[in-house]
Amino acid sequence: MMRSFLTRYVRPALTGRWAGRLRLGATIALVSVAGTVVGTLLLAHSEVAVGPFRAEMSVSPSFSGGTEVDIPPLGSLHLDSHSGPIHLKVNLGSLDQERTAALIDDPTAISAAGQSAVDDVTQGVVKLALRALGASVVTSLLLAALVFRSSRRMAWSGTLALAITAGSMGLAAGTLRPDSISEPRYEGLLVNAPAVVGDARRIADNYGRYADQLSQLVSNVSRIYATVSSLPVYEPAANSTRILHVSDLHLNPASWDIIRTVVKQFDIDAVVDTGDIVDWGSSTEETYVSEIGTIGAPYIYVRGNHDSIAIEGAVRRQPNARVLDNTTTTIEGLTVAGIGDPEFTPDKGNQPEPVVGNADGPSSSPLVRAGEQLAGTIEAQPGGVDLALVHDPAMAPPLSGTVPLVLSGHLHQRRVSILPKPPVLPLTSASAPVPQSAPQEIMETRLMVEGSTGGAGLRGLEKEEPTPIQMSVLYFDEQHQLKAYDDIQLGGTGKSEVTLERKVIGQEPEPTTNPSVSSGVTPITPRSGP
Repeated sequence: MMRSFLTRYVRPALTGRWAGRLRLGATIALVSVAGTVVGTLLLAHSEVAVGPFRAEMSVSPSFSGGTEVDIPPLGSLHLDSHSGPIHLKVNLGSLDQERTAALIDDPTAISAAGQSAVDDVTQGVVKLALRALGASVVTSLLLAALVFRSSRRMAWSGTLALAITAGSMGLAAGTLRPDSISEPRYEGLLVNAPAVVGDARRIADNYGRYADQLSQLVSNVSRIYATVSSLPVYEPAANSTRILHVSDLHLNPASWDIIRTVVKQFDIDAVVDTGDIVDWGSSTEETYVSEIGTIGAPYIYVRGNHDSIAIEGAVRRQPNARVLDNTTTTIEGLTVAGIGDPEFTPDKGNQPEPVVGNADGPSSSPLVRAGEQLAGTIEAQPGGVDLALVHDPAMAPPLSGTVPLVLSGHLHQRRVSILPKPPVLPLTSASAPVPQSAPQEIMETRLMVEGSTGGAGLRGLEKEEPTPIQMSVLYFDEQHQLKAYDDIQLGGTGKSEVTLERKVIGQEPEPTTNPSVSSGVTPITPRSGP
């Protein structure tokens, strides 16, 4: 009886005309879906320019929808922006050099670019939607041509792919939730952002102001070189060695564009970095240091207390990098020695207050012991050392009298001081006094503490008064002596002013021997025009 039922009803249903049509329809649908998925994944990408910035947008099939915003190397934000089978991904890239140059040539375009940002993003989404529609249809047609070899069935596949893609986009648009931007989900290093810097909403507001002003900052720093030519008193000789001192970048991606601009405009021979290039020392942050290879000058680096050994290794792999850890190197005849911070303390909530020196004696301070190690290396260097690099100024006191100049960072504030000279102990004899010759003159050691070239990173966004972005250009003569230096400062979050202070050795106010006090100089503000 069962065999008779199968023979009489089931087999005809499976082999009849309608069954064939159903199989064909299912095959066409499968080809259309496959073509839509493949086309969207491979071709649905669009690059949109927002002011001087470049962002890559893409869509992909998804069961839950939503939007992902990647902010390398900090991590990503995930927004529950819409439902439907389409997921939007936005990757924020670097500054577009051509568009930035155009903005610099026409300063009035900077404000216009900010006002048109919403239109730029909208146009980018429309362009991406059209590209996704075209990609899904074309890919479905090509796949149908391979499967069916029939123009009619190809047309059905293309039409169905168009309907699937358009319907998905319509569903996403119909379920759009603009308020989702106020409740993002963090991944990567951004997970730490609320805990590290406080209220996330206030940070978002400050970072928005920072992004709005970044193009103006780059424009202004490009004009600094014009200011240098008008500065009185000191004109660097053609054979001067020019060193750019940066420190405490703390993962700020904007720092690289500014450093590249200064390297080019000031004809820098080498960049020295006194540490804290990242924030947590994690492997995720290693991609941040890859920008070192684009600087266009040798990059000399010592590890900071936020930099792990893995980060130091990532820096060492850059083609133009020289990592110093109780070692020396030579650049343009200038001998440089440096040592990494002996402590790795990326947790900002559990750090002691920064101090200079050690009241309890060298044996209880790893920072002072590291300074003593470097002092021994410098004293053993034939011909001496012209410049020493440490991260924490607490490492500098043992270097007094061994090197004329020590550079450091860590404090996020500029400070210039003369280190106290070490005491000279008279020579004595157990049996009889020995006539003493005049004591040898002990070298004077200048300590220059740099501010944060990254504006203290995310922490710089927490304060009402933003942390400025700071760096210095040092000029050495042919005898490798420091003759002058330019302190460059960009205003920080939400501020676009740039100041440059030129200080000539012997003419600037004499620095104090107390490193906790810095000398004051009247700032020179560059003109807004050429």
